[in-house]
Amino acid sequence: MREIVLDTETTGFEPSQGDRIVEIGAVELFNHMPTGQTYHQYINPERAMPTAAFEVHGLGDEFLSDKPLFKDIAQVFIDFIGDSRLVIHNASFDMKFLNAELKRVNRPEIPMSQSLDTLAIARKKFPGANASLDGLCRRFGIDNASRTLHGALLDSEILAEVYLELLGGRQSGFALATDASSAGSDVDDTWRPRPRPTALASKLTKEEAAAHDTFVKDMGNGAIWSKP
Repeated sequence: MREIVLDTETTGFEPSQGDRIVEIGAVELFNHMPTGQTYHQYINPERAMPTAAFEVHGLGDEFLSDKPLFKDIAQVFIDFIGDSRLVIHNASFDMKFLNAELKRVNRPEIPMSQSLDTLAIARKKFPGANASLDGLCRRFGIDNASRTLHGALLDSEILAEVYLELLGGRQSGFALATDASSAGSDVDDTWRPRPRPTALASKLTKEEAAAHDTFVKDMGNGAIWSKP
């Protein structure tokens, strides 16, 4: 199962008021485990950066001035995410920005059903607790010391670890933790181990077997093997 853990940085809170995406970061997961494949792109928002937004992510006008426009990177981004599930913390925020950018360049929007909101998962799992990315890092003991400013790729990498913990920890990536309901309809959940038609040959020598019998007899009636 392929998933994409994704984060964006923006100029503000509302694309309907002219705010734009300035950075996209994404991490590929396969069966919930990072593959090492990532997507990272800074984007020229074609507008000035508000001070409040700059204080969050540190991406200023001068730095972004020579970066590509969204229309120039749209296809590469779409190719990277494909139809994979998008794992996003506060998905409604990032999805509205992504779809606003796609709509602006006359490309199909990403259906909301393609996203999975880890913020909603955390709030359901830990009601009343701090469900921010930093709060979840503290809960799960995930090192986020390098997160002095928000950064889309770094936050995606951290969120990938948080997501794994929300699923139940690192074991969730292994086949041993997969049950029939999640493995697919071709799994036979009625299977049970059956006796071998032919018993395996003993690896004990005759001498070893005789020595064991003598040892048990010497134990007298205290041996559990001798009890009915």
